[in-house]
Amino acid sequence: MEGSTGGGRRLNILHALRAPVGGLFRHVVDLARGQAARGHRVGMVVDGTTGGAQAHAVLADLAPTLSLGISRLPMGRQIGLSDIAAVAHIGRRAAEVSADVLHGHGAKGGAYARLAPGTQAIRAYTPHGGSLHYRWRSPAGFLYLSLERLMLRRTDLFLFESAYGRGLFEAKLGRPGERARVVHNGVTPAELEPIVPDPQPSDIVFVGELRTLKGVDILIEAIAFLKRNGRNISAVIVGEGRDRTAFEAAARARALAGEVKFVGAKPARAAFPMGRLLVVPSRAESLPYVVLEGAAAGIPIIATRVGGIPEIVGPDFPGLVPPEDPVALAQAIDLALSELAERRAGAAALTARVREGFSTDAMTDAVLAAYHDALQRRRG
Repeated sequence: MEGSTGGGRRLNILHALRAPVGGLFRHVVDLARGQAARGHRVGMVVDGTTGGAQAHAVLADLAPTLSLGISRLPMGRQIGLSDIAAVAHIGRRAAEVSADVLHGHGAKGGAYARLAPGTQAIRAYTPHGGSLHYRWRSPAGFLYLSLERLMLRRTDLFLFESAYGRGLFEAKLGRPGERARVVHNGVTPAELEPIVPDPQPSDIVFVGELRTLKGVDILIEAIAFLKRNGRNISAVIVGEGRDRTAFEAAARARALAGEVKFVGAKPARAAFPMGRLLVVPSRAESLPYVVLEGAAAGIPIIATRVGGIPEIVGPDFPGLVPPEDPVALAQAIDLALSELAERRAGAAALTARVREGFSTDAMTDAVLAAYHDALQRRRG
């Protein structure tokens, strides 16, 4: 795709996001890289206080390809005074680079992009879950969803990673009509190469951020249930996050210190060989990269039926279980491990499905086409 601008004129594109971690960060990096490869001028504004050495390394590798540069400044997780400086900075950067598109990602990045002053850029927004995980009935949910509703009119383009995400948005905030597109995340050709399992892998591997939303506590309960019923399962937990200490305490409290190992953060493809089975026990998701990456790598998967996961694996996938149900999760793990040869064959079919429908090239081209449609609407 080198040299192609994705079906329209060369654009100046500025991406705004908060924390350089997780699937949201992966999405923005892939998208920015793909847009730059097609000849567009791309820049990024991101929080400078999170992400650590891993984010620094990724951004350092990306920087030479982004002609509009990368700027980092403090962006708080909660609403606070730092937001005023961030909004002003993004407005100045958009004006300085004559941005055609200001694309905000996540709740904070989306707010920054749509509130930034002094620019005539179209405002694009990809929620990545964010505020949509909240309910109107909770005080925090009422605040965040009310703010989302206020910013509807300041949004020229909504980009959703999944049909589920679009449906959730419409149910909570209303229909954005022709301003909305569903563009699935994608994987690179290198990620479609099969992995080689470790010589002595654990039974299961979890890969992700260690927070309650990701359901690690449910996984621990499922392993404890199996142990109480005479089935000892070993697991390796790959990742970091604010709830790691609580999860480690839960494993110790259930006498699982020998079965459940916490090994810190690693790249997904380095983590997958550590287990025979990838388990994704999330309470909520949008379109999780870990499922895409696991499917691309050919590792058998058990996942909860949440968010856009069924859009990745298909409606008849045998490894889907209800969320927040440790018994159902335990039974699914037990069954998958007992018929591992069949599950590996199914994993190969899932790899083919991902190769066909979930690529970074398709994702980048679809987003660029949506930008051009929004610009055309603006001109009209």
